Amino acid sequence: MTRLFALVGVVYQSAAAIILIFLLGRILSPLAYANFSLTLASSQLLSVLMFEWLQLAGVRFLAAAMHDDAARLRTSLFGAALASALALLVIGGLAVSIASPIATSVGLVGLALAVAQGATDLHFMVVRVSHRLGAAAFLLILRATLMVGGAAAGAWLHGTAHAALLGMLGAQIASLIAGQLLHPHKLQKVTRPALLEDWSGFARYGMLAAGASVLHLSVPVSIRFVVVSALGASAPAVTAGFSMAIDLLQRPFAVLVAAIHTVNYPEVVHQYERGSADDSRAAVAHLLDFIICATLVMLGGLIGFLPDAGQLFVPAPILASFLQTSAAAAGFYFMHCHLQSTLAIAPHLTKSATRLVVVALCQLLLVLAVAVPTQAITGAPTYVLVGAIVATAIIIVLAAGPMVRFGATPRWGLVAASVAGSAFIGAFSAVPSASPIALVAKIVVATAIVALLAWKGRFLEAAGASRSDV
Repeated sequence: MTRLFALVGVVYQSAAAIILIFLLGRILSPLAYANFSLTLASSQLLSVLMFEWLQLAGVRFLAAAMHDDAARLRTSLFGAALASALALLVIGGLAVSIASPIATSVGLVGLALAVAQGATDLHFMVVRVSHRLGAAAFLLILRATLMVGGAAAGAWLHGTAHAALLGMLGAQIASLIAGQLLHPHKLQKVTRPALLEDWSGFARYGMLAAGASVLHLSVPVSIRFVVVSALGASAPAVTAGFSMAIDLLQRPFAVLVAAIHTVNYPEVVHQYERGSADDSRAAVAHLLDFIICATLVMLGGLIGFLPDAGQLFVPAPILASFLQTSAAAAGFYFMHCHLQSTLAIAPHLTKSATRLVVVALCQLLLVLAVAVPTQAITGAPTYVLVGAIVATAIIIVLAAGPMVRFGATPRWGLVAASVAGSAFIGAFSAVPSASPIALVAKIVVATAIVALLAWKGRFLEAAGASRSDV
């Protein structure tokens, strides 16, 4: 039941992210929304840049640590996080004040949001690896609720990107306080040599792995800059529709994959460090089942229901641009999440962080090499996204070696069933919902397909118990 609650939290977070994008798209003007979108994307990039290395190192080192070692490692993690936050505020504050494409006040709020998000994510991660999955899921649900309420309230009251970002900042801080009250982390005194040794271990693995994450996150940001810089203020409706699509479709995949890793990855690390080779392969194969099947169904659901959602929630001036780019954006993020997360499982376990960086850099360079001339020639964001899909697929084929050699394979029958279910749900996009009853009927059918796949996959059971033939 605890794992089920965690997955309900995943669905809730994805829904909250979608609702927030639609709300702000209606409340803010196209230009204000484009500024909000750019600032938020940049803030998330900075958060990953400064804190992702600690997230990755924390999960990798804490998941298999014994009690005394875990207490020391937690203290070292939070000490490193404090140093990273101070560095980001000082250096980022100077950069925003001297040279920034956005207003200084908006940039400073985005900077504070990056720090708050990094601290909150780190706190929640420690709660999870402390075997408090239910508490971690509750905190994630609470934060999603506060983020929607805070951002929507700020945008509604003032109608600016600055106010919306302030609302999100307040939500992050409130979530951090709630997490500390619910699950306080007691820090212990760590000697300076032990602290430096821990930081060195975190850095050797975490910084390179985080560098790969930053490069991966830079790919959609770079696509955004290519399109927005080319279109600019000359086509604000097209820019806003593209920005909404690329915002909307990033979060569901990112949240889904992150939550699946939250539920399953600590067990994978534990089996890899302390179990047999067969146990390790079974745990990784179970994780592959979950990620591949869940993302396939999500891809079909997004493609199938985005036209209906667009008609209901997207403002009319940007609806055409949104519908033109949304399916391609969904396809790109599907490929992107598998390159970043699925193919990286084996390199993370073996701490082959350098390989992660090389793969991410190759994706960034190849996507830019395709996106820049495509935008210049066609002037259409949809073709830019299609080019990014092709480029990412090429990198996936070239980077699949470690996972193939690891020997963990998903249940191909289950994957085939997920492909069929995804295609069936995605076909709903060709069937307009003439009435609310028709929309409800499509939702019921899609829910039944998801429930059937979940039942057959037995994703919430332990790895050994779920690997029946499908």
